Amino acid sequence: FEVDENSPVNYKQKSAFHGLYRSLVNNMVIGVSDGYKKVLELVGVGYRVSNQGNLIEFSLGYTHPIFLELPAEVKVESKSERNQNPILTLESCDKQLLGLICAKIRSFRKPEPYKGKGILFKGEVIRRKSGKSASAK
Repeated sequence: FEVDENSPVNYKQKSAFHGLYRSLVNNMVIGVSDGYKKVLELVGVGYRVSNQGNLIEFSLGYTHPIFLELPAEVKVESKSERNQNPILTLESCDKQLLGLICAKIRSFRKPEPYKGKGILFKGEVIRRKSGKSASAK
């Protein structure tokens, strides 16, 4: 069984990889020149976040605090002001790594549609649902 290098299937695969690698290289160039930044907001009563270096401590209403150690490539800054939701800012030159860490942090408390509590990106809008008291018989 031989594979012809000029077959249409092989050309289509090469064309698909061309777009993939172009996008990956573009993300690397933007990451090195400008960097990527994600801002997370903790919405909920008693939700707190603090960091010491690259160790983040979350207090999210569980019986225990959650600690997360970040890689050296990621810079973190936490800000807690009175009467405002705590804010966590993550910066890195690696877009994929930053997205992975944000997804991990969000998995601790996903935004929920009834009360709107959870960890969400700054500016993200949660579609709210009415509870069971709003249903009519």
